[in-house]
Amino acid sequence: MEIAHTSDYLRPIEQVSTEETIKRSRFISYLIPVTNRQMAQQQLAEIKQVHPQARHHCWAFVAGHPNDSQCLGFSDDGEPSGTAGKPMLAQLQGSGLGQILAVVVRYSGGIKLGTGGLVKAYGGGVQQALKQVDAETVVASGQCWLEFDYAFTTQVEMLLSRFQASKLDTQFSDSAQMQVSLPLSEYESFRQQLINVSSGQISVSKLLS
Repeated sequence: MEIAHTSDYLRPIEQVSTEETIKRSRFISYLIPVTNRQMAQQQLAEIKQVHPQARHHCWAFVAGHPNDSQCLGFSDDGEPSGTAGKPMLAQLQGSGLGQILAVVVRYSGGIKLGTGGLVKAYGGGVQQALKQVDAETVVASGQCWLEFDYAFTTQVEMLLSRFQASKLDTQFSDSAQMQVSLPLSEYESFRQQLINVSSGQISVSKLLS
């Protein structure tokens, strides 16, 4: 199966937050589960509504598979370039988690921290919050189409159950066509079993995830 990102990964189960005060500046770090970039932006907007008086709402996210560079984003939100978003993202990437948004809210205390102090504050805030995260495994999956004579329906249904595959779509004409999703780790065995039970008469196509 032609899949861009084939490994399982971990994602946070629920939101966590930590807080610390550094040189009179108050830093509140949030880690929030998100499934895509749009959801990350929505969650960021909600945090801004909770803290409208904060001076900075810096953020970073890995809004999908940890190895997918298209799922990454970050912002310093007015802090000196490279002092907030990048160190926050570095902590997320180092954790190996996916589908996660980090937001660090800063209420300034009037004392400058310097670039090194800011990097430590923002990156350290995310690091501390990561220690509170409970995670679950996202099983990498993909999709394929099956085409088969109706005589093989029972065998197909049995193999779907055995390999933890689910039906996404079914079309009926001269033959049955079925779109299924299943764990990538099971695909080759699933395909081989379909060939075996039908003497090669079940067609299995490849689709991108």
